[in-house]
Amino acid sequence: MSQRITIDHRAAPALRHPEKAHRPDNPIQRKPSWIRVKAPNHPVYHETRALMRDAGLVTVCEEAACPNIGECWSQRHATMMIMGEICTRACAFCNVTTGMPKHLDADEPRRVGEAVAKLGLRHVVITSVDRDDLADGGAEHFAQVIRSIRQTSPETTIEILTPDFLRKDGALEVVVAARPDVFNHNIETVPRLYPTIRPGARYYQSVRLLDGVKRLDPSIFTKSGLMLGLGEERMEVAQVMDDFRIADVDFLTLGQYLQPSAKHAAVEKFITPDEFDGYAAAARSKGFLQVSASPLTRSSYHADSDFAKLQAARKSRLKESL
Repeated sequence: MSQRITIDHRAAPALRHPEKAHRPDNPIQRKPSWIRVKAPNHPVYHETRALMRDAGLVTVCEEAACPNIGECWSQRHATMMIMGEICTRACAFCNVTTGMPKHLDADEPRRVGEAVAKLGLRHVVITSVDRDDLADGGAEHFAQVIRSIRQTSPETTIEILTPDFLRKDGALEVVVAARPDVFNHNIETVPRLYPTIRPGARYYQSVRLLDGVKRLDPSIFTKSGLMLGLGEERMEVAQVMDDFRIADVDFLTLGQYLQPSAKHAAVEKFITPDEFDGYAAAARSKGFLQVSASPLTRSSYHADSDFAKLQAARKSRLKESL
């Protein structure tokens, strides 16, 4: 039988997020019946975990306490988080540790490439912490990781989930030149909520980043997502969808925000599956090639099968235009 679980693979929230210690507590609400995951106990889950440990790699699956970790790791799907596990920003929703990151590990691209080969991945997702401390925001490191994977696993398709490279001139060009198959950057929430939920970021910088990918290389799929349940209004979500379409974003993901600790932003509402279906229908009507919307949808959830659907959708649309 499925059971509700809270997965926290790291230290207690009070130690993990000292920058949030002064904030008032937001009691964590009981999750509704439709948000349920199985406890991770599959043998392949433990094999995947051991491989990441042996390679000295960090995964966002653990750092962000993703509810889908049991399912994904049991299928050898892990989203690798490069450039360390300490982020220079302190978003109100995020479970990743905030602080001063360590120096970049020059050997990390090689280890990531080897891990992808050992796992035999058809599709891999690479993300990172924000590295505002670096002159290029980590753009060259992303490019090196992409090139390493191409060398060890030439048939593997590569999806990256990047920071916004705010005030990092030329960074986007470096990453796009490495030619990932999918360029993902999450908007996370609606513009009105940025000052409280994503204070270190700028909404229109994120939209411009996605637009810039298409201007530099239209063949790269672009992808972005939002968390719902933070207090956004339906019309605000619709406006973000329209902004995405102006930027020619191909793939939209919508998932339920789940509060990592009492010091994080509160869940204002649990969105029902029917409401997610309504958002998905609205998004499809606006022309996205692919839409994934459900309470447990996350950026890299089912990324391999979704990439195949993206390719098929693009081919179908091209045929229709002939």
